[in-house]
Amino acid sequence: MTILSTLTGIIGFGIGVPFGLFLGFYFFIYSKPKIIKEPIARSLYELDNTDLLNLLNDIPLWVKCPDYERVDWLNKFIADLWPYLEKATCASIRSTTEPMFEEYIGMFQIKAIGYEKLTLGTLPPEIYGLKIIETNENELVLEPAIRWAGNPNIILVVKLLSFRITIQIVDIQLLMTPRLTLKPLVPTLPCFANIMVSLLKRPEIDFGMNVLGGDVMSVPGLYHLVQRTIKIQVASLYLWPQSLDISILDPSTVAINKPVGILHVKVVRAHKLLKMDFLGTSDPYVKLSLSGEKFPAKKTTIKKRNLNPVWNEKFKLIVKDPSSQVLQLEVFDWDKVGGHDRLGMQFVPLKLLIANESKEFKLDLLKHTFIGDPTDKKQRGNIVIELMYAPFREENIKLDSPPGGLGSKESSFERLSEAEVLSGAGLLSVIVQGAEDVDGVRHNNPYAVVRFRGEKKKTKKLKKTRNPLWNEEFQFMLEEPPLNDMIRIQVNSRRKGIGFHSKECLGKLDINLTDVVHNGRINKKYHLLNSKNGKIHVEIKWTSTC
Repeated sequence: MTILSTLTGIIGFGIGVPFGLFLGFYFFIYSKPKIIKEPIARSLYELDNTDLLNLLNDIPLWVKCPDYERVDWLNKFIADLWPYLEKATCASIRSTTEPMFEEYIGMFQIKAIGYEKLTLGTLPPEIYGLKIIETNENELVLEPAIRWAGNPNIILVVKLLSFRITIQIVDIQLLMTPRLTLKPLVPTLPCFANIMVSLLKRPEIDFGMNVLGGDVMSVPGLYHLVQRTIKIQVASLYLWPQSLDISILDPSTVAINKPVGILHVKVVRAHKLLKMDFLGTSDPYVKLSLSGEKFPAKKTTIKKRNLNPVWNEKFKLIVKDPSSQVLQLEVFDWDKVGGHDRLGMQFVPLKLLIANESKEFKLDLLKHTFIGDPTDKKQRGNIVIELMYAPFREENIKLDSPPGGLGSKESSFERLSEAEVLSGAGLLSVIVQGAEDVDGVRHNNPYAVVRFRGEKKKTKKLKKTRNPLWNEEFQFMLEEPPLNDMIRIQVNSRRKGIGFHSKECLGKLDINLTDVVHNGRINKKYHLLNSKNGKIHVEIKWTSTC
């Protein structure tokens, strides 16, 4: 039977192959080719509702939404750059994922995980619409609509016991609308320090996956499970308000120290000061300043003809870096004519202080900063001061990393009690960003004037512009929240020379600070009074120490 079945198979193969070849050749020669008709092109107004609905998904966003701009030039730029951008992106993927793979080595009998091949293919993504959003913050917000039908080839090899398992990802199709926030804007190229990426909605992702050469996505139910899992994982990491932060500039190159607290200084007294006057006395006063600050030094009153003066005077200084800043004390002898003679000086590093704890210092006065000078043996007396560093209250919004997030951030809110809001000393910061459509009758050289509690501060003057950008900050130290106060901001224009029309008011504004105290911050554009279309952009912050 075995020999008979073998002979039958050989005869069948010998007859079937020639017969199949002959039959195929016959149909190839004598069959008529199918005529392919040219597609019928019709105008949109000729289509019915069903045809129009089928076309909606293919219409680009810049047609459907006027807010989105057509960016063919950007797609051309990406296409030309893609061979290099693809390699850089693959290198970034390797550096990000390979440390994650190492965490699984040794688990579940896994001996090694690595890429056998990693390429994103030759087809670049396409941006079929771009929207730019204006905000009052120091940032630039972009929303590109991205579509990618790529031909990548990603092969991952997993060595499990003595088996070698290959996982291949192919034919990726991606549709997403991310929000790119460039912030903060800084005067250093490329003019923004970070990129924050977040997704406004879950992305649409489709791809093929081959495991050991077989298409596992064809397994019933598995395709939808994988799709749902990927969307959930991506959304948990980067769905707004969470974001992926990408640093562009070194923080040290763009660091702008913001106030973090207040240094309370009480100059108590001095003892056995040097005699500088002709009659054997001195007229001492003390100057106080913090290192790294450009603000004018604080001064005590002058104690006439007194070598053991008692002041008991209090001052407040703005602290930006308590770990490195130093309080400088200088005692001078006041002279009616000529310069004032320095009786001595001393320094106190703020890192010696404990937050919210008062500490008294009795300091021997020195001639200069070189403590080891052997020629400086003269006793210059001492000074007694009391210091307390009060850090500002933490912001109401804190950024915490959610579990499992990679560089993502999530906002959480803390409510402060009414008593905490309405008590305590603090710092009022007024940032005059710029103005729009300020039009003078005779000239346009605008500058802004800020008036608060009798103090008057000015921005720089910009010549020949109706849309000035100042971006200048003014600070006011207050003993209590400015609940019942108003702040006035006025935009003026001035030209050189003396005359009746050398100065002109372009508009003014009074702002009630109650909302600033309760909310901690306002940032908006206001219409200027006495101006036809003028607006001014102001940011005001209240930061207290309680």
